[in-house]
Order: sequence, then C-alpha cells, then structure tokens
Amino acid sequence: MNKAVLALWPELEWIKNEELRENTAKTWELALDRSVMTPEDLKRIPFTLLCGPDLKVTFMDHKRAVVHIARESGKKINDFFGDALPVNMDVLIAGAILADVGKLLEYVQDENGNSIQGSYGKYLRHPFSGVSLAEECGLPPEVCHIIATHAGEGNMVKRSTEAYIVHHADFMTFLPFKERLQV
Repeated sequence: MNKAVLALWPELEWIKNEELRENTAKTWELALDRSVMTPEDLKRIPFTLLCGPDLKVTFMDHKRAVVHIARESGKKINDFFGDALPVNMDVLIAGAILADVGKLLEYVQDENGNSIQGSYGKYLRHPFSGVSLAEECGLPPEVCHIIATHAGEGNMVKRSTEAYIVHHADFMTFLPFKERLQV
C-alpha cells in the first residue's frame, strides 16, 4: 500500500478484508496519479467549492469526518437492529473512504494555487468519475453503489443501507456549512 495514501487514510486499516482494503487504497493511488492535486493539497484545499473562499475546513478534514461518522453510525445500527438491518462494515468504510475520490479529477489549480473546477468536472461529477476509478481497481458493486449514490445523483435510485449512511454522514457535514457560507 502506498505510504502517501495510508498517511491520508489511516482508516484503511479498519477494513478487515485485505483485498477490499488494497483495492480501496489502489483507487486513491490511481486518482492521485491522474490528478493535479497532491496529498498535501488535499490537506489544504477547501472540501467543497460551493461555500466560497471563507470555508476553512479542508478536503481531508471533511472526508475523514464522514468516514468516522459513517463507521460509528454503522456500529450503532448493527448494535440496535442486528440482523433486521445488517450493515456490512467493510463495504461501508470502503465506500465512505471512496465517496469523493472522483473529485481529484474534477479539480484543477489556477495560477494562484486555488482549487477550481476544471473542464472534466464540468462534464462529469465526482460520483461518475469515482465509480469509474473504483471499477478500474476491482471494487465490488456494493462499494461502487455507495460512490454513485452518496450525492444528489443517488436520489433517483434505491440506496443500500450502507449508501444511506454515507449519504447522510456526507450531507450532515456539508449542508450546515453551505447554509452559513454560501456565496
């Protein structure tokens, strides 16, 4: 596993299935290879371009928060509902880690080093590019489903339990910022 990816994502170690863990990491490696963004950029740039320049929460702060919230939510659902609503924790964690991996292909940097949406991002949003990267790296359909449905695009299909968890973890840590900082 690439050391830079593991440094970004220590949560990869939570995935018990070795093949799933490796393929999740490989997807991030591929995205970084194809992106103008570096791991250091991800620790610096805002997590969304929709809230204007005053947003101080970085891409990685937001993404890691989503993974932690999703994991804790999945544990509680398993504790309270057990077999009535089982959550596959490996699929949940991998999907949460990969939900925004496609953004690495959406963003470019302007002459001042600010992140802006590039032409690729204008035509293909990150759920689509994220699924493409994940499929290329051998991720199973259950994980690709989470990537595909975590954003608004997922409102058109039936989400799995794991996809609902990631969707809500993502939006509960996005919408309050959007409401406060939207330009």
